[in-house]
Amino acid sequence: MRRLRAIARQRCPRCFEGRVFRGLLSMYFACPACGVVYGRENGYFTGALIVSYVLAVPLLSLLCLAVARLTGWTAEFVILEGGLLFLPFAPALFRYSRVIWMHFDRVVDPDPGSEHYVRRV
Repeated sequence: MRRLRAIARQRCPRCFEGRVFRGLLSMYFACPACGVVYGRENGYFTGALIVSYVLAVPLLSLLCLAVARLTGWTAEFVILEGGLLFLPFAPALFRYSRVIWMHFDRVVDPDPGSEHYVRRV
């Protein structure tokens, strides 16, 4: 339950307290509370692309289905309108896909405790 609450609040995957994002789309390099480095290596957040895809496809499908049912428009207009309705959700999907990826990675490959992963605060 703690981990799910930390994901919902977008908190550190290690201490569950530090904030992950400093702004709408900008992340902290390391946790302000415990100092764990969020990106373990170059390309670390590539896995978040898969998470983003898994979250975005059902959402976009539901939006397009709702537009089609409510309007009766042709497929081209339904896809266009569904895409436009999807745009406000993009920043949230970006943020949550990264947070979910970091938490998943910490469960599968726990912090080895080496100095590479922890920055002293």
